[in-house]
Amino acid sequence: MSKFSEIINQEKPVLVDFFAEWCGPCKMMNPILKEVKDVIQDKISILKIDVDKNQSLAAKFQVRGVPTLILYKSGKQVWRQSGMVQKNELVSILNRFS
Repeated sequence: MSKFSEIINQEKPVLVDFFAEWCGPCKMMNPILKEVKDVIQDKISILKIDVDKNQSLAAKFQVRGVPTLILYKSGKQVWRQSGMVQKNELVSILNRFS
């Protein structure tokens, strides 16, 4: 938990992907996130959190469904969405905060 706080409190924006191994849409988000990372390079970090292995963290951030994407900048949540997000839309959102 302290490591998570340390990561999201960086100046560089951090996109947190709350996912589950059994979740179909989460599996579909994986290649999208890889493509997004290729486009945005090192401007933003992407952190994947398995909700089944980190239930207390998911509960703390009120993750009710997966996938849930939350973007943090300097420790503050600046964007959040549950469900699938297409590559172009996600790149556009991330570029606003990088």
